[in-house]
Amino acid sequence: MGIKVGVCGTGAFARNFIPLFKVHPLVEGIVLCDLDAAKLAERAEQFDIHDTCPSLDELCQTDVDAIAVFTQNWLHGPQAVQALRSGKHCYSAVPSAITMDEITELVKAVEETGQIYMIGETSYYYPCAIYCRERYARGDFGQIVYGEGEYYHDWDHGLYDVAKWRGGDKWRETGGSPPMLYPTHSVSMIVSVTGAHAERVSCFGFVDHHEDGVYDPAVNMWGNPFSNQSALFQMSDGSMMRINEFRRIGHPGTVGMSLYGTQGSYEEQANAKAWVTKNRDETEDLSELLAPVGVAAKPEGEMAAVTSADGTHLGCSRVHDVGRLPKEYVGLPNGHLGSHQFLIDDFVTACVAGAQPANNVWQAARYLVPGLIAHESAVRGGELLEMPDFGDGPSTGKGE
Repeated sequence: MGIKVGVCGTGAFARNFIPLFKVHPLVEGIVLCDLDAAKLAERAEQFDIHDTCPSLDELCQTDVDAIAVFTQNWLHGPQAVQALRSGKHCYSAVPSAITMDEITELVKAVEETGQIYMIGETSYYYPCAIYCRERYARGDFGQIVYGEGEYYHDWDHGLYDVAKWRGGDKWRETGGSPPMLYPTHSVSMIVSVTGAHAERVSCFGFVDHHEDGVYDPAVNMWGNPFSNQSALFQMSDGSMMRINEFRRIGHPGTVGMSLYGTQGSYEEQANAKAWVTKNRDETEDLSELLAPVGVAAKPEGEMAAVTSADGTHLGCSRVHDVGRLPKEYVGLPNGHLGSHQFLIDDFVTACVAGAQPANNVWQAARYLVPGLIAHESAVRGGELLEMPDFGDGPSTGKGE
């Protein structure tokens, strides 16, 4: 028995995921939804999907079992709550929400409805995160001392186009959001490895003076002057976590992490990735192991059926367990270092099984809330602030 999925928002990002929903063996049908009638018709023709819906309000009244939200990022929280309270499971692109009120209402909606919610956090399936989770589970790190994560993405690397797609003529108003309101790519890599959560934070912001005016607090809807923010967190396991969210930076861009323990450490510097210990001769170069080379899709079992010309899971590394993916995914679009296929499979199988996915609403909160409180700290000049936490939630289902 499978599920029927409604995809809300059919823009540039959704195009990467519609084919994955369509061919998943546990998905029995898809409905596409968009307020833009022309875009909706174009996507329906592109993907040969004939069921469409003009609004989320109407989609919530259909017979779909689950709704995947790929709309503007400041709409995700309320729209996910609407989907959940209409009796649908919900997958959401990041971030899960943009305020404490929104994330509080989202957790409450999941707890009260019993529906499945999953955040589509791509960094969870980045090769470095998978590798570190495996070594942490074996005890190779010892006790975690310090972790650092960063998301460097300068405006000159496509952000102007993204802001204009999302905000239209008012793109400066919607585009100048505080970087710490989009912290999940960096925070999730540390939190998903150690299982610890942030307890307190001090954060500072870099006041932007660029001529584009995006971070003019009199222009953007957030009243935000910061293009870059750095935060230091105390974690529940006694360790420290530093997070950088930079949008004006002379750097090619990265989502990266380093994690240091009492016995061993994972370290990224420039393009180099390594496992290191106290003994210099035990350093292990991980660049080849973690490279997104595309993994042959015939290691064992059903995956022996190669269904594309190249026979690979595009973008995956050698640490990705491609053998657990549907054979229908071979050669289909992938993205964000091989994460897309795993995320959609996680969500669909969780809905069918009625089991919580690894990236459930409680984890989504632990990826998001640190950034929300960090921004408040920056507004207050780095004041040390306590961190609310919604708890662990129930046990999870499938991971990588």
